[in-house]
Formats: sequence, C-alpha cells, structure tokens
Amino acid sequence: MQVVNDIKNYRANKKSILTIGTFDGIHVGHQKIIKTLVAKAKEENLLANVLTFFPHPRMVLQKESQIKLIDTLKERENFLRELGIDNLIIHPFSIAFSTLTALEFTQDILVNQLNITSLFIGYDHRFGKNREATVEDLKHYGEQFNFKVSVINAQEIESIAVSSTKIRTAIQAGDFIKVERYLGRPFQLTGKVTKGEGIGRTLAFPTANLTIDSLYKIIPPQGVYLVSLEINRVSHFGMMNIGTRPTLNGNHQSIEVHVFDFNHDLYGKIITVSLLEKIRDEQKFDSLEALKTQLIKDEEICKRTLNVKGLI
Repeated sequence: MQVVNDIKNYRANKKSILTIGTFDGIHVGHQKIIKTLVAKAKEENLLANVLTFFPHPRMVLQKESQIKLIDTLKERENFLRELGIDNLIIHPFSIAFSTLTALEFTQDILVNQLNITSLFIGYDHRFGKNREATVEDLKHYGEQFNFKVSVINAQEIESIAVSSTKIRTAIQAGDFIKVERYLGRPFQLTGKVTKGEGIGRTLAFPTANLTIDSLYKIIPPQGVYLVSLEINRVSHFGMMNIGTRPTLNGNHQSIEVHVFDFNHDLYGKIITVSLLEKIRDEQKFDSLEALKTQLIKDEEICKRTLNVKGLI
C-alpha cells in the first residue's frame, strides 16, 4: 500500500475504484465497503484506493469540538493496509477544502485528479460545501462524468447500525465487549513505555507506564482492564490501570500495564495494548497492602475470564 499525503501528490497510472471517508475506527461497516472495493478492483484490474482526511472535519469546522478519535492516523494506516488497498490518499482537511462545491469536488478531484471509474460509498454519504450533495446527486454526477456509484447499505449488528460515534460512546462507557463486536477487533492503545516510580514492583506487580503522544486519541474511562499485547512477536495477557492512582495521592492520569508471568524490562519500547474487558472502576485503598490484596484479586478475575473465553 502506498500512502500519499495530499490529493495533489497523487499520480494515477491507471483508473481506480475509490471510497471516501474519515474511517475512524475502520469498523465492520467500513470493512464491508473496503473489502467489496478491493475485490471489485482485482476483478476489473483497477486500483483500489481510499481517500481519507486529517484532521477530522469536525476538528476544523467545529472549533469548539473536543472530538476524540478511535484511531491515530498511523493506526488507521495500519488497519487499511491489512485490508489490501493499493493507495491511501490522506488529504489535509481545511476550511478552503470544505468550501468546494459538489460539482467542483466531483470534477476536479474525483474525475480529473483521482481518475476514478467507480465509487463505493456508504448509504448516508454526503459531500460538497455544507455537505449539500446526497447519494442521488452523486449518481447524477456519475452519469455526467462516466463513473459508476455503488452504495453499501448500513451494516447491522443486532439490528443496530454501526457507526464511529456509537463506538466512541461504548468506549466511554467501558463496554469493550461491544466495542470489539463493532470494530471486529479489540480497541487498542499504542504508546512508548516510560519510567515510572516503581511502586508496582515493590508490590510484586511491576508495571509498564504507557505514554500516548496523540492528543486526539480517545482514552477509556478510569479503571482496571483485562488486556492482551504482543512483545517480540509473542502474545501475552495482563491487566491495565487507567487513572490517577488515588491510593498514592496521584494528581495526574497515568496508564500502567502489568504483564502476567513476565519479568523483562520494556523501557523505551513501543507497545500496543488491546483492551478485552473492563474489570472494575479505579478506587482508593487505605494502604498499599490493601491495594496489593485487590491486585491479587484482579489478576485472579482476569485469568478466570481468560479461561472462560477459552484464551488460556
């Protein structure tokens, strides 16, 4: 997969099938669209291309918006690469770009620049200035400029249409069983392991302190989570705490991961943690000994849960 930053840098050596969207989360609905696009492109010997935007349009158009995203841009790239597309075109979203009319966007971008022969879009897609144009308008432009428009209907899970907004809501509620069902994979946090205070090691629960450098990445609510991670291509399970460590009178949020049956230094490494299930809320204990007792219980709950899931 080639990553092209800015539409103007894309050079089409042959015609393409394109899909457009912010694709935050690359959820099962997104996957259905992209897998259909990739299969069709292979069948017709065309390029399978994705056009996405960064920053997220809401970050630009709604200055008061505090939207947090399911994926970082790099995570989005990785997930799309796994789906087998040929070109990921990441266009900087700006006020100026948002003022393109539907006709300008279609003729200048889709036809002249991206050289599309077919467009795959979701049933609720809108585009152009003020999102003025509908799927029916796009079909009309397709007839005018000789490209086909294929519409993918809403992906349903238990009669609920999947959307990035619903996934963010489930993350904020700590419902990672639902999140995994919507994403088709666990929600992930990727960060660098940095030095902590070493309190966990004194309790026989050494932790890796995870620093997330993305300001727009959504962080789950405070609590203890059952997690999985891969270290040197070997899968491990563990538990993660997100919170302010009230027992230690902490004053800032931290993310700490304890890896089960693992005693190697991870300092400086980049690790990706998959959240499987929330175990409990963060709470304050009267002493470090009481905290240690609870951590023992937490590990027992995690391993019992893994056993029930058939993962160990």
